[in-house]
Amino acid sequence: MIKLERVSYAYHDKFPAVSDVSLEINRGDKVAIIGANGCGKSTLLQIMGGLRYPSKGRFLFGGAEVSERSLREKGFLKLFRKSVGYVFQDSDIQLFSPTVLDELLYGPLQLDIGEEEAMARTLEVMQMLNIEHLKDRPSHMLSGGEKKKVAIGSILTMNPQVLLLDEPTNGLDPKTQSFLMELIFTLNEAGKTLIIGTHDLSLVEELQTNVAVLSEEHRLERMGEAKEILRDEDLLLKVNLIHEHIHRHDQVTHKHIHSHYLFHRH
Repeated sequence: MIKLERVSYAYHDKFPAVSDVSLEINRGDKVAIIGANGCGKSTLLQIMGGLRYPSKGRFLFGGAEVSERSLREKGFLKLFRKSVGYVFQDSDIQLFSPTVLDELLYGPLQLDIGEEEAMARTLEVMQMLNIEHLKDRPSHMLSGGEKKKVAIGSILTMNPQVLLLDEPTNGLDPKTQSFLMELIFTLNEAGKTLIIGTHDLSLVEELQTNVAVLSEEHRLERMGEAKEILRDEDLLLKVNLIHEHIHRHDQVTHKHIHSHYLFHRH
């Protein structure tokens, strides 16, 4: 479904963000793109969402190249925007409509879905996300977790095949994180393709995704299953997702691996 062929991207043509990344993702896959802050996760997701275009290489969706030129073609633009949904890390960037109801209706109406069908989808999604009571509220009157649910809802009403989630658990309370993980499982079981950018290793462990590891040089360092990647401490140290603590007790030096998301292991 998604194919990146030696994709590179540089901001202002001189600050590398993604370097020579090749990646294939099939329909129904659940993939986490992991790496330290600044490694290029968000940029890569934005390329797959058609929000940025590769400086070099090609991005193909369903065998067709996605480019500035192809997205000027109304037929392909509509197909792509209907098929791929992007949820921003910062929900405030995504939400702009007067109320939650308007927010969820906006996407389907832009895709020329009839008002009756758009409203039916919106009510169904609000019920699924348990946000019916928020339908008349503006986004500035929502909590962080509520904003995240509305942002996801505004994508789900378009019923995309692919969901791109950028740091989906960032800043959420434990209850909302748990709800979001259950939602990800449910959507994947329903056949959706899920691509998640994160540095939260506990999320990767919980979801048991396939994993693409980006290095701090913005390259694809490794691709593998979650259980294989998470037990490779040398790899995680190399890409700066965990680090080593060294300390002394009396004359004895102790060394252990540390991560904000994994238990300490001595």
